[in-house]
Amino acid sequence: MTDSASKANATIAGGALRSALSSRERPKRPNALSASLTFGWRALLKIKHVPEQLFDAVGNPIIFTLLFTYLLGGAIAGSPGAYLQYLIPGILVQTVILITAYTGVNLNTDISNGVADRFRSLPIWRPSVIVGALLGDMARYTLASAIVLTLGLGYRAEGGFVGVLQSVVLLVVFAFSVSWIWTALGLVLRPPTSVQWVSVLILFVITVASNVFVDPKTMPAWLETAVGYNPITHLVSAVRSLMSGTMPAGDIAWLLVGCAVLVAIFAPITMRLYRNKE
Repeated sequence: MTDSASKANATIAGGALRSALSSRERPKRPNALSASLTFGWRALLKIKHVPEQLFDAVGNPIIFTLLFTYLLGGAIAGSPGAYLQYLIPGILVQTVILITAYTGVNLNTDISNGVADRFRSLPIWRPSVIVGALLGDMARYTLASAIVLTLGLGYRAEGGFVGVLQSVVLLVVFAFSVSWIWTALGLVLRPPTSVQWVSVLILFVITVASNVFVDPKTMPAWLETAVGYNPITHLVSAVRSLMSGTMPAGDIAWLLVGCAVLVAIFAPITMRLYRNKE
């Protein structure tokens, strides 16, 4: 084949290649917000396709509310109705805090399946994978709160809709900050089941060893002191106050400071572990 024929064939091939390629302008690189919202939507779609993830959000409040209200409510508060007024804010906190464990489990599952490696190869803001997952989980926390309040038939929130809304917002913010702990744990432990059991065990202990079910004043002095240092105790007290129509400025201030400290500590740790994860 002559040089002129080779050049002609190369020109034809190049023209065919250019015609096959899109002539439109290359899309711009997604910014941090759009990438995070996309991964947040992915987290919500996972709930749609795996609704069993909401079992804790539905099962726990039913079991604990029925068990403590009708089996022990009379012994604890004198009547089930009176105890229900004390219990529902605590069950609300326990339910949402327990399901924060899924954040680390889902991240660990993505890493185990190799999905995280594909995400790291994309030209996107690196933290958007984790931030988006946490944003999606905030919707899960809000849904769980709505389920608990719906199941709490007979509960009267003296603070009205505004008090309930404020308590849910505070709870979701606190759960968001706690979730960073489990993302770091999800990057350290190997199988997803280990992440789930370790996180649930820790969360169950700190929620039970609080004022969720009983007034700490009824406990032994040493246990009352320990419960007083539990951040869940302050969270439950703040939620109860907001739902009863009062504004616990001191508890809210300390909780928000605690949330900021948790994010400031565990967010950099999580991102460092995520970047170095093989």
